[in-house]
Amino acid sequence: MELPHVAAFTDTYLPTINGVTYTVQAWRDAYRERGGRMDVVYPKSREYDPEDGEHPVRSLPFPFYEGYRVGMPRVPDAVSSADIVHVHSPFGVGMSGLRVARKADLPIVASYHTPTGEYAEYIASNGRLERTLRSAADSYERWFFDRADVVLTPSERTRDDVREVGVETPVEVVPNGVDTTTFRPVETDAFRERHDLPDGPLVGYTGRHGYEKCLGDAIAAVEDLPVTLVFGGDGPARDDLEARAATSDADVRFLGFLDREELPAFYSILDAFVFPSPVETQGLVALEANACGTPVVGVDSGALQNTIDDGETGYTYPPGDLDAFGGTIERVLDERDRLAENCLDRREDISVEASVARLAAIYRDLCPAIA
Repeated sequence: MELPHVAAFTDTYLPTINGVTYTVQAWRDAYRERGGRMDVVYPKSREYDPEDGEHPVRSLPFPFYEGYRVGMPRVPDAVSSADIVHVHSPFGVGMSGLRVARKADLPIVASYHTPTGEYAEYIASNGRLERTLRSAADSYERWFFDRADVVLTPSERTRDDVREVGVETPVEVVPNGVDTTTFRPVETDAFRERHDLPDGPLVGYTGRHGYEKCLGDAIAAVEDLPVTLVFGGDGPARDDLEARAATSDADVRFLGFLDREELPAFYSILDAFVFPSPVETQGLVALEANACGTPVVGVDSGALQNTIDDGETGYTYPPGDLDAFGGTIERVLDERDRLAENCLDRREDISVEASVARLAAIYRDLCPAIA
């Protein structure tokens, strides 16, 4: 059965490394493996050379959030033959996708990856301004997403958040999915030696070090535990995290940015993955950890309420309760073998192939003439 030609528009793509980038790239690859065509339009960067089907547009750095760029509203000719438009952000490049779809009368799929209001704290200088910006962000999201035919969210909780903002467009839950070929249990001796990690229990996190992710809570939670806390990744909060760790009794290690090839070993070496971020729309790194057989300790907030199957793939703890956070880490360490087995049993269910099969069905429903 023929698949529609998709033009995907995103303001976040390589070389920036985050969950959105991985999702767009993984969906594109899996869709192509199914015989479909998905072109990606994204902000140009000197640090990344496009591959076939990737179309960079001129861009400028986003001054309030390191590593992000704002794409100019230009549309490459290569996507003019698309049957459907999929926008992954409501900003510059995403707006270009919206314009393309409206001009050519094409169906629009819009992914809700990150609440726009979460950027308010990076821009606002005080609490009142932040509240004003968040309110404006909610209004803008309603305007943008109500122009789509279908909105995709990676979790049930995020679907509820979209509804609470007031978006009236139909919402479908399509998890981002995990590349289970890459993310699987692997040998870790070389990784341990390369990063000089001790033999005792290891708990850790990898991903963007943003202030909104509350990573300092992890340092406080392990202060009285006989574990080593390992941070992989980088971001604007890293200097403050290192300063906090320097005054803590906890054994905290910062590995910095890890190549994608190193991530399976990072997840595999951990006894528990800790995730105190209350703002996730799915928490892809938690599922990557699960795919490597590592259970997750996460805050009972946002999409982690759905991503973590309490008692099966990890445990959650109440927001802001650092004592409970530490106690939950201990519980996961005690039940590590059972939880790890559960995680491995669910690899197929969380795979990117399962997600893209659902995505392809949505595309077909919107393009009945193609199917």
